[in-house]
Amino acid sequence: MNFNTPPYLTQNVSVQRVMLQVLAALLPGIAIYVWLIGPVVLVQIEIAIATVASLLAEAFMLRLLNKPLGLFLGDGSAIVTAWLIALAFPPLAPWWLVVVGCLFAILVAKHLYGGLGQNPFNPAMIAFAVCIVSFPSLMSQWPPVDLSAGFFDQLALVFGQAPRVDAMSGATPLDALKTALKLGEGSTTVSSVMADAKTFGYFAGKGWEWVGAAYLLGGLWLWQRKIISWHAPLGFLAGIAVLASALWLWNPGQFANPLFHLFSGGSMLGAFFIVTDPVSGCTTAKGKLIFGLSTGVLAYIIRVFGGYPDGVAFAVLLLNICVPLIDLYTQPPIFGMKGKP
Repeated sequence: MNFNTPPYLTQNVSVQRVMLQVLAALLPGIAIYVWLIGPVVLVQIEIAIATVASLLAEAFMLRLLNKPLGLFLGDGSAIVTAWLIALAFPPLAPWWLVVVGCLFAILVAKHLYGGLGQNPFNPAMIAFAVCIVSFPSLMSQWPPVDLSAGFFDQLALVFGQAPRVDAMSGATPLDALKTALKLGEGSTTVSSVMADAKTFGYFAGKGWEWVGAAYLLGGLWLWQRKIISWHAPLGFLAGIAVLASALWLWNPGQFANPLFHLFSGGSMLGAFFIVTDPVSGCTTAKGKLIFGLSTGVLAYIIRVFGGYPDGVAFAVLLLNICVPLIDLYTQPPIFGMKGKP
């Protein structure tokens, strides 16, 4: 028989290796995003705004703390944060808004708590929450998927070289449904609002259901690669689905079906790329399940009954506060001892 010797490492894992695979898993969603909106999305993700701003902020803090630039800049964590911020922000948002989000995420949410591995809150969600509270109008305007403006026209909007045109942006399908139901004061039904196929497409917003499906594909690949476990994503999606199903069955005229909520807004991005954050999330298997489930329930409550277009960011940040308590009460017993440590 062949016996291995310690240390019993199952795979070669490094921060850089993990981050590169997370970036690869985001590519299907980015590809659909570019196909729907245009190549300006890449400008906000890869070229001139989010990535550069995050890397510059990271380099500034590393220099300030006398840490080696090459080692920490090359781990990919700042780039993952940048991509998540760019994907969470409206694609035609002005360049400075993306920069503000990235600077706040890296300088405040990450490095003021000690850097990678020490931050109690998800940096990308901190950036989203700060910007949507500070600039609610800019953060709530999303272009339609059939936007006819060319690349240079979109670029001019991003860099403030052309006036912003209201016809080129509007609410997401999730926010449009909530607003229509609120204005209807009970006389408007979900089915009548979602009959507008130009906005709501097949079941979760024209084109946006494909973005959600692409994030799902990337997330399943991460799970297959054992980069993430199934506990937090399943808990998150179950939290949304169970509550959405209960309210939909109770009053289908005022509450959308669970499929709409699973594939609209930031549900799939949140499930596989946000609540799975190993630093700001729970560490135990049972804790990850509780964390994901609670985040999903709270995200649904905020998006349906709250004043913001989606609730994923605020739900994640509120549950980040609870992570130490959840981990404390879900720790398995020490081997050879009864009860918890």
